[in-house]
Amino acid sequence: MVADSGRVSDGPSGEPESPPPLWRKLWRMFEGDGDQTLRAQIEVAIREHASRENAGSDESGVPSGKDLSPIERKMLTNLLHFGDRDADHVAIPRGEIVALPSTASWGELVAAFAEHGHSRLPVYRETLDEIIGMMLIKDVFPFLAKGQPPADWTTLLRQPLFVPQARGALDVLADMRSSRVHLAVVVDEYSGTDGIVTFEDLVEEIIGEIEDEHDDAATDMLRPLADGVWEADARVPLAEVGERIDPRLAEVEEAVDTLGGLAAVLAEQVPPVGTMLLHSSGWCIEIIGADERHVTQLRLHPPAPAVPAPPTKGA
Repeated sequence: MVADSGRVSDGPSGEPESPPPLWRKLWRMFEGDGDQTLRAQIEVAIREHASRENAGSDESGVPSGKDLSPIERKMLTNLLHFGDRDADHVAIPRGEIVALPSTASWGELVAAFAEHGHSRLPVYRETLDEIIGMMLIKDVFPFLAKGQPPADWTTLLRQPLFVPQARGALDVLADMRSSRVHLAVVVDEYSGTDGIVTFEDLVEEIIGEIEDEHDDAATDMLRPLADGVWEADARVPLAEVGERIDPRLAEVEEAVDTLGGLAAVLAEQVPPVGTMLLHSSGWCIEIIGADERHVTQLRLHPPAPAVPAPPTKGA
């Protein structure tokens, strides 16, 4: 039974049973401890707990089932940072949006759903900056079942949400829950389309990547080539680049966390295909894929080998 803040329950022997170490630390935080914010204290507790577990400490408590497992710790950490992210951070970039023009035929609409496996598709008038609605696969099924297409499929369009880039991810999630609309178009300061956010994207920020039967097999975003060259997806985290290739590539002062972001910082713009950027480490970043708003693919060329200095006279 619960006795007080220092005891949780009686164990099998009748002695008070203490909670596992991580829960004890979290308990103290909610009671107020030090000048750190509650968020910071929880993060410290999670890191310390993970360190003890990695060191094989008996205090981890995981085998007993009473403490947090690694996946629970990861989800809790993601949740702590979820409120720091904005719509622009979690959005699918403009260059990766699968959308249809309003002039598409019914057959093209059905083919797009079949090819991409999405449940919702944005529909635009002339460009992606003029999204006029979204089409839901569940609104297509009745017509497929009858074998009779609608006279004008655009009359079936539903309205997505429109949110600014700076709107918090937590606010977007609340918007989707209250409106029961699970797709949001992220617009920039000029009211152009910057990307889209789905309910699944927001959930993945907390629990990790969700893959279903329609998803392609995961591909490595960093691929080694010959002669020390690497080919990379622009979305690869700099932390992974630093870990697998060269830690110097991950050392940036600007607020970027992907290789594509690093390329944009070095070029001071979105660099076009063919651009060669020299990093201070000696690595050369070649842009091999890009659109008007984002870099998509890069190639990393290793630093040139150092040329030994000629021997001095008399040596």
